Amino acid sequence: MPTGYTSLIGDLKKRIQQSRLRVAASVNQELLFLYYSMGFDLDRRLQEEEWGSGIIDRVSVDLRAAFPEMNGLSPRNLRRMRAFYRLYRPRVGEVRPRDVAKLLMPKWPRAVAKLPWAHNVILMEKLKDIKTRSWYAAAALEFGWSRDVLALQIDGQAHQRHGKAITNFNRTLPPPLSDLAQQVTRDPYQFGFLSLAQSFIEREVERQLVGNVKDLLLELGKGFAFVGSQVPLRVSDKDYYLDLLFYHIKLHCYVVIELKEGKFKPEHAGKLNFYLSAVDDLLRESEDKPTIGLLLCRSKRHFDVEYALRDLNKPIGVASWKTQIVSKLPQHLKSSLPTVEEIEAELAGDLATPKAKKKIKRRVHRQANS
Repeated sequence: MPTGYTSLIGDLKKRIQQSRLRVAASVNQELLFLYYSMGFDLDRRLQEEEWGSGIIDRVSVDLRAAFPEMNGLSPRNLRRMRAFYRLYRPRVGEVRPRDVAKLLMPKWPRAVAKLPWAHNVILMEKLKDIKTRSWYAAAALEFGWSRDVLALQIDGQAHQRHGKAITNFNRTLPPPLSDLAQQVTRDPYQFGFLSLAQSFIEREVERQLVGNVKDLLLELGKGFAFVGSQVPLRVSDKDYYLDLLFYHIKLHCYVVIELKEGKFKPEHAGKLNFYLSAVDDLLRESEDKPTIGLLLCRSKRHFDVEYALRDLNKPIGVASWKTQIVSKLPQHLKSSLPTVEEIEAELAGDLATPKAKKKIKRRVHRQANS
């Protein structure tokens, strides 16, 4: 190949990809404007001319007959178009009712126009407050959330948990890094994808988090890259192990996460401070920012955390974490499972010796209790 051919191909590929993205964005925006205008017409007919609501079903039949290859013309989606128009139409008094051109100018947040229709349906149907809806629209666009992830984030009240961890970042990190670091925290963290029994140990939590690392990264937020679990650090001929180690792409720093099953204790912060010093010395490169620590506890008291972090010189945040605890079998499943006695009878039925039957009985009861 002639000199410069590889760079030419790379440049052309990049240009094609950017063009395709622009075309997709343009098509998406055009579709939203189409749906908005269709919603306007349906709303005006139903409101001003008092057509019956059943007309939407007839409109759907006629449009699908005219455009059989086109999706999105069902009665349900037509009603969504009307709701979409009513949600983002100009406020009363801004335009005259007959000023069609201005009525067709939607008053939606910038992010809304860049999101697909399915995302906007979720925002519209799940959120009534415009500020909250705007927050999720901007977050979905920034983080690239799929519609399923967007729905999960809304159900998990992400906007109320965003940036809420108790930290000492404003004192230990320079601006604007301190503000950026604060914004990547949450409180509480919701690990609903874990299945834990009523009695468990921290290592079991860690094992399941690593086993569900995709869900863990989704809950932590954009920018976290998983480095490892139980990462060893050698200090003064002694090995220490970090529960979870990440690197944050946007903050350009390591993030050490320590998990605690119980309540926050002041000594937890001191230990994490020690780990951060070790990571800064042993792992951090010259271009990396100071390592950040996140201490996740089952519960905490605000002033305990504030006093514990006040004089520490390393950036540390403390938040709680929650999950679903499986304490007993749901009632609706019990009827479909055999009883302990039925299991005993099934296993011991073909065995003649009483000694073998007693042994099986003990093992079955032990397993049932666990």
